[in-house]
Amino acid sequence: MTDRIGGLPDRIRVGIVGYGNLGRGVETSIGLNPDLELVGVFSRRDPASVETLRPETPVYALDDIASFADRVDVLVLCGGSKSDLPEQTPLLAKQFTVVDSFDTHAKVPEHFAAVDAAAQAGDNVAIISTGWDPGLFSLNRLFGEAILPQGETYTFWGRGLSQGHSDALRRIAGVAGAVQYTLPSETAIERVRAGENPELSTREKHVRECFVVLEDGADAEAIREEIVTMPDYFEPYDTNVHFISADELARDHAGMPHGGFVIRSGETSPGVSQTIEYRLALDSNPEFTSSVLVAYARAAARLAARGERGALTPFDVAPGLLSPKSPEQLRAELL
Repeated sequence: MTDRIGGLPDRIRVGIVGYGNLGRGVETSIGLNPDLELVGVFSRRDPASVETLRPETPVYALDDIASFADRVDVLVLCGGSKSDLPEQTPLLAKQFTVVDSFDTHAKVPEHFAAVDAAAQAGDNVAIISTGWDPGLFSLNRLFGEAILPQGETYTFWGRGLSQGHSDALRRIAGVAGAVQYTLPSETAIERVRAGENPELSTREKHVRECFVVLEDGADAEAIREEIVTMPDYFEPYDTNVHFISADELARDHAGMPHGGFVIRSGETSPGVSQTIEYRLALDSNPEFTSSVLVAYARAAARLAARGERGALTPFDVAPGLLSPKSPEQLRAELL
């Protein structure tokens, strides 16, 4: 396929930064998109120690990434939101067009400001906070508010494993491994679907459930306290912490399901109720999030080729730019 945007090669050249669950998902997704070409994985680890899903995928040292400036159209950043992306996204946006999945909602404005300054200085495009929440769910909240200005929006997550919150757990000193599940309140969901428009506190909508493997000698109660008081991640919720063995973690918590709902309930005239509901049911959170990142990587490369500069969010990206199809195809096939 030849991309219609001037300044891009026939296939958009993509680099992956970081190679955990998200990086592997991006590698898989790129293989499903014929208009994209994987240049390679860039890792902080010794490249020789990184085993990729596809034997032919090259692995390079992250320290050498600057030498690829003329060989990569867009980087997909696959680090965690707690400490990786706040540092990596601004740093790499000075040199490359980038996409990330920064998901700490409360810190999006400051992350955007830092990335925008870097991308403007580097004459690049950076699309932040792609994925499904923030990302697709954000768009559906916007659609709901715009279409039903008189109403309430509710977001429910789970039941599912949260990558960002699990990563935050694993970064606590004394934690050898951990996962965190988000559980929605079925009672709250049914009240919303019934059009009650209830006022629900954060604690009334979800519970966070943590399964933690301790390092030898770690203080369980001190770690429990650090978890339940962690700002933004766990403090606003009822959080249950379970300490388990490494064998239990591997046996019972290897899958990464997730999903959730965005529901907008309102009236278009007195007594005329309308409800918009968007749902995701995911067998693999990282593979789905990776697929969203890859679609936005395509859009970022196209926007950069058009001369756009600076940071953007999913609110700023036209949906047609996510698709490999031309505008003519989209009008004929999907409109």
